[in-house]
Amino acid sequence: EVYFKNLSKQKQKEVMEKNGNNHKLRVCVATCNRADYSKLAPIMFGIKAEPQFFELDVVVLGSHLIDDYGNTYRMIEQDDFDIHTRLHTIVRGEDEAAMVESVGLALVKLPDVLNRLKPDIMIVHGDRFDALALATSAALMNIRILHIEGGEVSGTIDDSIRHAITKLAHYHVCCTRSAEQHLIAMCEDHDRILLAGCPSYDKLLSAKNKDYMSIISMWLGEDVKTRDYIVALQHPVTTDIKHSIKMFELTLDALISFNKRTLVLFPNVDAGDKEMVRVMRKKGIEHHPNFRAVKHVPFDQFIQLVAHAGCMIGNSSCGVREVGAFGTPVINLGTRQTGRETGENVLHVRDADTQDKILHALQLQFGKQYPCSKIYGDGNAVPRILKFLKSIDLKEPLQKKFCFPPVKDNISQDIDHILETQSALAVDLGGTNLRVAIVSMKGEIVKKYTQLNPKTYEDRLALILKMCVEAASEAVNVNCRILGVG
Repeated sequence: EVYFKNLSKQKQKEVMEKNGNNHKLRVCVATCNRADYSKLAPIMFGIKAEPQFFELDVVVLGSHLIDDYGNTYRMIEQDDFDIHTRLHTIVRGEDEAAMVESVGLALVKLPDVLNRLKPDIMIVHGDRFDALALATSAALMNIRILHIEGGEVSGTIDDSIRHAITKLAHYHVCCTRSAEQHLIAMCEDHDRILLAGCPSYDKLLSAKNKDYMSIISMWLGEDVKTRDYIVALQHPVTTDIKHSIKMFELTLDALISFNKRTLVLFPNVDAGDKEMVRVMRKKGIEHHPNFRAVKHVPFDQFIQLVAHAGCMIGNSSCGVREVGAFGTPVINLGTRQTGRETGENVLHVRDADTQDKILHALQLQFGKQYPCSKIYGDGNAVPRILKFLKSIDLKEPLQKKFCFPPVKDNISQDIDHILETQSALAVDLGGTNLRVAIVSMKGEIVKKYTQLNPKTYEDRLALILKMCVEAASEAVNVNCRILGVG
C-alpha cells in the first residue's frame, strides 16, 4: 500500500504492465440486493474514477429487479453507472427450495453473460445464495474472483455460503483482523489477502449531511425529533424459519407496546420473507400511526436515519457492523449474527422468546449514546482495494494454491517397510546377566530374555546362542528383522 501510494500514475501503470496487465483491467462487479450494493458502490465509484487503469462492467440480478423489494436497480442508475446486464434470477416462493431454484436459474443464465464480458476479475460480495451462484460460475469459467468480507462469522446458512465462496475465490478483501486470521486458518494464501476494512465505512465516516432533519421528516413525519424514533430491520433465519417468524411477531408486539415512531423495512428475499410480510399486515403495521413500513431506503438516507435514531432493532448485519460507526444503540435479536464482532453499542437478545424480554431490551437501550466504533474500518478501504487490484499479476497461474499447515508424512503400509522398521534383536554379552531383547525402532522393548552369566566362556557362548534362537524364533513371529550386536 505504501509502495503504491508513493508512485506516480505513470509508475503505477508500469507496475501493472510488469504484472501482465498491459491493458486496462476489466472488472465485473455483480450486485444482487440493496445490502451488497452499499458495500460495492464505493469500490465501483473508485474504479470508475480511474478509467486509465480499469474498465467496469456492472451485472445486476437477484432482488434488485423485483418490485416487492423496491426495484433497487434504479439507485444504481441514479448513481450514473451503466448496467451492462440485468438477469431475473429469483424464483418466487417462501421455502428453501425456491432459494435452490434461484441459484440454479442464475447458474443457467450467467455463463452467456461472462462469455460476452470476458472479465479479468469478478468482484463478489458477502454470503448470499446469489453470490454463491456468481462465484461458482466464475470459478468454473476460469475467471479470477475477488471476494469482499470473507472470513467473518455469523449465524444461519450464510456462514456456510460465505466460507464456500472463500474456497472458490482467488483474492480476498477482509474487514477485520479476526477475519484475516480466519482466512489464514482456512489455508488461504496470505499474499492474496488484503485487510482493508469495510468499503461502506468510507461513506459512513465521511457522512456530514447537515440536513438530516429533512430526511427524518420525509420517512417518519415532521413531528419526529432526533433520538426519538426506532429503525427496525429483521430478516428470516433460513435454518429455523418457523422460530424467526414467531420472533418477528413478538418484536412487532413489543414495538407496538413501546409506543415510539418506528421505521420498519421489509425483509430480504429469503425463505420465509413473505410470511413475515403477512405478519406485518396481520398486525396492521402499514396503517398504524406509529409505524412507517417501507421496501427500501437509499443508502445515503439510511445512514442518516440510523445515525440519529434512538435505537435500531432486528437481526440485520447492518446493526452490528455499520451502525456502530455512529454509536447508535442496537438490539440484536436471535442467532442470525452469532459470532459477529460488535461494539459496546449492541445488546444481544439471543433467546427472543417473549415480548417482555424484547420490551425490556428496548427500555434499556432506547435513547442512549455510545462511543463510535471503528471495528470494521477506518474510512480508507477503497484506496487500498484499488491498489490491490492494480497489483494483481495476471501472469500468475489461475489455479489457486492452499497453504496447508505441516502434517506428519504418511506411514507406508508396505510389508518391506514394516519388516525394516518394526524392531530388531539386541544382545548384551557383558556384566552379571546375559540379556537378549526384541526392541522396536522407537526404543520400546517388545520382549526381553535375561539369564545369569556363566563363569566359563564355553558355557556363556552356549547359553547366549540358546537365548538368541529363542528370541529369533519369537522375532520371526512378529515380522522382525534380526540384528546381532557384539
